[in-house]
Amino acid sequence: MSRSQLVAEHLPLLRRYARALTGNQTSGDAYVAAMLEALLQDQTLLDERHGARVGLFRLFTKIWNSVSINEDGEPAVPAAERRLTNITPLARQAFLLLSLEGFSEEEVAFILDTSVSDVRGLTDAAGRELAAEIATDVLIIEDETFIAMDLESLVKNLGHHVIGVARTHTDALALAKTKQPGLILADIQLADGSSGLDAVNELLRTFEVPVVFITAYPERFLTGERPEPAFLISKPFQPAMVSAVASQALFFQRNSRNRNQKKAS
Repeated sequence: MSRSQLVAEHLPLLRRYARALTGNQTSGDAYVAAMLEALLQDQTLLDERHGARVGLFRLFTKIWNSVSINEDGEPAVPAAERRLTNITPLARQAFLLLSLEGFSEEEVAFILDTSVSDVRGLTDAAGRELAAEIATDVLIIEDETFIAMDLESLVKNLGHHVIGVARTHTDALALAKTKQPGLILADIQLADGSSGLDAVNELLRTFEVPVVFITAYPERFLTGERPEPAFLISKPFQPAMVSAVASQALFFQRNSRNRNQKKAS
């Protein structure tokens, strides 16, 4: 595949990322155009050690962090998505690269020219900053006491409120009846042999809520009946990953809801 074909293949993804990064499609496209112009002048700027897509995002990042482009023009994205522009720039980049674009922590570190530990710190910071704007009530479905305590402390530190911790399918249904959660963090294998996945699917029949599964049995998630979009974190987990993914689930759920409301009006 030629260099121009490689760029063309990944261009839509770059434009999506640039729009989310700047909060404005016009401004995002201007940065993409600046990157393409730089690449045309010097093709050695593209570092493909981790693949063409990673290399393009790395080059785009260098352009975005070093060039100031006029951001005239009307925003072409929903107002909810513009909340991302309130997050500290480096943290915003790490959050989007990890959660929106699906890069690994190692790839994000290469794109941002930093370390994996710094990436974790940045995504944790982004999660905290974003959670401050979309704080909600959280239901934790987890049978292991210490993990449940860790998760409860983590989401409270993000600014959320924990309505309760359920150890079984029955407990989860009972807690959700007392107060409808805005986010669910759920294990799959529960203490009494019941399934957190089954509990979540039953809850979703009565109301809509983003869910993040945190489990040591990811294969059960992949083979079972699961809600979409699905968010999955494998145990043992990094707190920064839980922070980023939980904020991602809340952000994109709210963004999707706003779009659906506009379509219905």
